[in-house]
Amino acid sequence: MALGWQVWALLSAGFAALTAIFAKIGVEGVNSDFATLIRTCVVIVVLTAIVGATGQFQPLRDISAKTWFFLALSGLGTGASWLCYFRALKLGDAARVAPVDKLSIVLVAVFGVVFLSEKLSLLHWLAIAMMTAGAVMLAVL
Repeated sequence: MALGWQVWALLSAGFAALTAIFAKIGVEGVNSDFATLIRTCVVIVVLTAIVGATGQFQPLRDISAKTWFFLALSGLGTGASWLCYFRALKLGDAARVAPVDKLSIVLVAVFGVVFLSEKLSLLHWLAIAMMTAGAVMLAVL
């Protein structure tokens, strides 16, 4: 039986939480940008091993220009996010940095509506407002 998106999303949240804790400990005594480089190298090695072991490599020529472009933009966004995140962890408490970082959830909802024409109900917008308020409270109080 295949796992649904909900299970994968919960696993992602759990790993993201551990990432914040491990990164906060790991960034001690090292420049935050260099720490991000180390993390990125580990990600590359692990993903290369997974893709190789599962036979998921694809011929690069089969990937469309549009896919290359948007994956490149996504990679740039990831890199910028990681650099900012590690700098924030270097300067602040993980318990305060992570909730602000997770305001990305709110931004994804807004960007999804604006750029992808996704539809959200009034209840969804209420939940987004509550998430925003919660993140701000954790960061400020």
